[in-house]
Amino acid sequence: MEENSSYSKPNGLQRWMTTVDHKDIGYLYLVFGGFVGLWGATDAIMVRTELLTPTAGIWGVETYNALFTTHGLSMLFLFATPVAFGLSNHLVPLLVGADDMAFPRVNAVAFWLLPMALLLMRSGILANTLGIVAIRPPMTGWTFYPPLSIRELNLTIDLVLLGLHLSGVSTILSAINFIVTIMIQRDEDVGWERLDIFSWTILTTSGIVVFAFPILGAVLLMILLDRNVGTTFFTVEGGGYILYQHLFWFFGHPEVYILTLPAMGLISLILPKFTGRTLFGFKFVVYSTLAIGVLSFGVWGHHMFTTGVDPRIRSSFMAVTLAIALPSAVKVFNWIATLWDGRVQVTPPLLFCTGAIFNFNLGGITGVFLAALPVNLRYHGTYYVVGHFHFILVGMIVFALFGACYYWFPLLTGQHYDRNLAMAHFWLTMIGALVTFGILLLLGMQGLPRRSATYPLQFAPLQQLATVGAYVMGFGQILWLLNMVKSLRTGERITDADVWNLKQNGMFTREWQWFERRLR
Repeated sequence: MEENSSYSKPNGLQRWMTTVDHKDIGYLYLVFGGFVGLWGATDAIMVRTELLTPTAGIWGVETYNALFTTHGLSMLFLFATPVAFGLSNHLVPLLVGADDMAFPRVNAVAFWLLPMALLLMRSGILANTLGIVAIRPPMTGWTFYPPLSIRELNLTIDLVLLGLHLSGVSTILSAINFIVTIMIQRDEDVGWERLDIFSWTILTTSGIVVFAFPILGAVLLMILLDRNVGTTFFTVEGGGYILYQHLFWFFGHPEVYILTLPAMGLISLILPKFTGRTLFGFKFVVYSTLAIGVLSFGVWGHHMFTTGVDPRIRSSFMAVTLAIALPSAVKVFNWIATLWDGRVQVTPPLLFCTGAIFNFNLGGITGVFLAALPVNLRYHGTYYVVGHFHFILVGMIVFALFGACYYWFPLLTGQHYDRNLAMAHFWLTMIGALVTFGILLLLGMQGLPRRSATYPLQFAPLQQLATVGAYVMGFGQILWLLNMVKSLRTGERITDADVWNLKQNGMFTREWQWFERRLR
């Protein structure tokens, strides 16, 4: 794909406010997602700081609950998916040989809904900062379980629900755009048999979004109606609390795979570049991706094992939840086989990808335990679930995104980054993640309930060590931010597009070929 030399983009703010170019929109997604990710990580550090003491003596219970809520909302809806979609916006058209996304203006609208969603979802904290006492941060938790989300007289909850609705509309618009782009806009020589693994995972992810996010939209509207109009969808009178959980988790567990699949695609694409060989079992990795997309809609009931659901239904959900581990295991085995006996180059992208695989094993195995009904009944509502969840969300997804950041940074910016800072970033993040989330698993195995600002005194040493691990992880992200800013300002300019020596292995793929043409 060649640049259109006859078109001149406007300069400055006008360019970024009016652009419909997929690469520019990709940059906007990445900057937005990075900003929200750092904000959400600050929430997490503040939460862990509160847990240094058994009593809520640092921020207080209400602030803890507000930080807990905004951290979950930010990281799940406004960080991980926007960053993945930012990379996809920039790279998928290049990988499939399309001139742009199928619907460029829809693409721009999808992005610009997100800043408005962020303002609505963070309105409580922003209002408190400005001294507006009437609007308080939400303290319901990111799942918005009734009856608290319905009976809490807090205007911010309505604003957050509207913000979530906007983010859902944005995600659906982007998903439809990716589906049409990959299916219809591909270059003539990119048949299904030649489609790259990252595009396969984005296509599958987008399919899940199209079926899952409308359910979230309906649930949010029903909560808004219960709060403001007097309907009884989710009230005791209407018998709807269990209905809410069914509807929410029918969206909520596919959402886990909406977050996870792009990371899996990134690992599958980047890992072979530094082993000197193609991805082992490419077709089976594609089939496993499609299998996860289908099975993701049959596992939501394991979130409700403790609600009194019929034992026969619980057994069915347990079986499907155990079954979805199989396609995930296929990916892990193929990643290991790709590494086996390869000519491995130890680079920051490779380290983050291998770290993601290691953490995914820890998170995945603990997830298999939670799929078993007796174990789930024992550990439901404890820190074990938090440790499992964060090994996947941070240990695997965030690590894969950092691997992609370092792999494509030369292409995205035209400059080199500081390799030593990148290596230090990896080791600090890896050590911090293992300490923090490993300890959360231990706390859960001892029965400590999650989502509480206070806890018994005997758990203080482990909680404090987990907080130290979080601080180490946080310091690693400061190094990442320093590396990005420093490299953008003073980094060495790229003169040869083959920065990773991909030509000698026949892996100089389309996006790097486009970059080489651009350098000329």
